[in-house]
Amino acid sequence: MLTWSYSQFTPDPDDSPFDRLFKLFKELLLHSSGNIAEAMAWMTELDKKYDLTNADYGISDFIKDLKDKGYIKENQSKIDSAMPTSKLEIALRKQALSDIFDDLQKSKRGKHNTKIIGQGDEITEESRGYEYGDNLDKLSMTESLKNAQINHGIEDFRLTQQDLEVKETFYQAQTSTVLMIDISHSMILYGEDRITPAKKVAMALAELITTQYQKDTLDIIVFGNDAWQIQIKDLPYLQVGPYHTNTVAGLELAMDILRKRKNPNKQIMMITDGKPTCIKKGKKYYKNAYGLDRQILSRTLGLAVKCRKLNIPITTFMIARDPYLVNFVDQFTKANNGKAFYSSLSGLGEFIFMDYKANKRKRK
Repeated sequence: MLTWSYSQFTPDPDDSPFDRLFKLFKELLLHSSGNIAEAMAWMTELDKKYDLTNADYGISDFIKDLKDKGYIKENQSKIDSAMPTSKLEIALRKQALSDIFDDLQKSKRGKHNTKIIGQGDEITEESRGYEYGDNLDKLSMTESLKNAQINHGIEDFRLTQQDLEVKETFYQAQTSTVLMIDISHSMILYGEDRITPAKKVAMALAELITTQYQKDTLDIIVFGNDAWQIQIKDLPYLQVGPYHTNTVAGLELAMDILRKRKNPNKQIMMITDGKPTCIKKGKKYYKNAYGLDRQILSRTLGLAVKCRKLNIPITTFMIARDPYLVNFVDQFTKANNGKAFYSSLSGLGEFIFMDYKANKRKRK
């Protein structure tokens, strides 16, 4: 049975009553897959236990402020109910980015650096001699003046082309990413909620790309018995279903999406907690949840090889460590020449962020 445990809520003393409750509300809304009534019911129970509100500002005041500030609106199709607005969806993505990629917001504008040195646009700490055609705005005046003093001395001080140095740069690689999220039933089995951290990471990654890597693209796929594409705005409402794991369907759809993308660098990131247990034969499903089925495994590995030939690396984030799963991921990774991370739920965001930032492949 799936259960939750909560610790004492410690608010920031500088936050207003609304801000304190809003932070908690956004977290609960993710766990409830966007069900405002359920999130509010949890908040009411937590208020009874931890005294989140006081006589001056209660849950009813908070609900009114949510409406007045444009975060929720009345559900016209259902009496006495509310639904999230696009403003709330943006706030959820920003919260996810802040929670998972907190250090990013303190850094400069980031891009994916390749190892190609030349007239790029990401300045490094290294410098080199000026060459004809170099942009003058990349000149390192400190190094250039130092060279002029060394080469000509103070008495005959002059600045020549031979004295000039420019800051070395790397090209910034544009990347098209497909993020695959497993929504099979095992993602909520054994008393552990694996889907909420997965969609929280997806939301943070979406916010990262749309705000920091605007030339990159991110497409999101969910896969169970079948696979289908979802929009970024759908992420808070993502739920696990009574599905098997059709990794083949997810990979086929990811490849079809990437085939249409014009970026030279393409990659697939897959978050899963299990082995493939389902494929489709014609209009029928072939399922086997016991062990690694030979037919299912063969189709899955075949697609891994096909992605390798198309220069589409696959990074697998496995949030389980059963020995037979490790063996499958090892075979899959070798077939694709990709990467695999065995991550805890708490470390999932950091692993994905590091892998995304470390994507330094050469342009074709």
